[in-house]
Amino acid sequence: MPEVIRLRRETVDLRARLRSHPLIAQAQGVLRERYRLPDPQAAFTLLQRSSQTHNVKLRTLAAALLRMDRPDPDSPLWFPRRVPEDAPALPFLPGVRPGEVNRGTVVKRVLNQALEVLGSDMGDLQLADPVSGLRMEEHQGFGREFLDFFAHVDGETSCATAAARARPVMSDIATDRVFSDAAREVILATGSRTAHSIPMTGASRRVVGVFSVHVSQAGRSLTNAEAGILHQLATRAGLWLEWHERTVVLDALEDLHQRAQGADPEAAPRRADPEAAPRRPDPEAAPRRPGPGAAPRRSSLGNPRRGYPAGS
Repeated sequence: MPEVIRLRRETVDLRARLRSHPLIAQAQGVLRERYRLPDPQAAFTLLQRSSQTHNVKLRTLAAALLRMDRPDPDSPLWFPRRVPEDAPALPFLPGVRPGEVNRGTVVKRVLNQALEVLGSDMGDLQLADPVSGLRMEEHQGFGREFLDFFAHVDGETSCATAAARARPVMSDIATDRVFSDAAREVILATGSRTAHSIPMTGASRRVVGVFSVHVSQAGRSLTNAEAGILHQLATRAGLWLEWHERTVVLDALEDLHQRAQGADPEAAPRRADPEAAPRRPDPEAAPRRPGPGAAPRRSSLGNPRRGYPAGS
């Protein structure tokens, strides 16, 4: 392996550890102080079980815990004023219940459909991260060097520019000055010559992520029809991803709060829905390790306290 590639990989791995490990450790510390837990492992177990139950990444759950206001210690609910909110439609996933599908399935289909529109086999989808800017969530057609280099980005790329401007960006890889020399070299090595980066925006108008489609033709612009399809795809995906943040992630926090208090998560009333299918497991959630006392799995749709706190 060339020395420069080895050093890049080591740098990416180190940056990933520096971002994720302190975040989870900080969340463990907050839980220990807030609920008077005996040790860090007890806090980690709480995080892990809520992550597994709601198919939410451990890192995502930890970040949400740290940015939310402290719950009332005398209340059995963290978000007592939440109201039900139906999941936005997902026309690019026909036959799937929008409130029962996991985030991994949604982002995979978004990227696949974007690639189909342009007839490309190279693309990636990144989600907004409060710590690192944009974080790689899904990809296709790229090798290890590309994925390592762009695991997290906060500049020097067309996707970061699209996120900052909240509008689509077309970039000529060889000439666009937005790329650093190192970034340009890595992208050109994949055979990409043009990148189309499309931001996904939620109902709040906040950019929740960006998907990029790479093509081998220099100067390959979008037709009006292609631009229209990608815009609709980004709009639908953005609405759903933001809904996921303020419902499923908050469901996981509520579950965490109840577990930490020693409450039974199943004791709360739930909306009856005899046709509801169990949520599909998200392969990126914390690995499930059933053990004595593990709480039963719950569906986000079955919790009438779903929604988001006033002012969030």
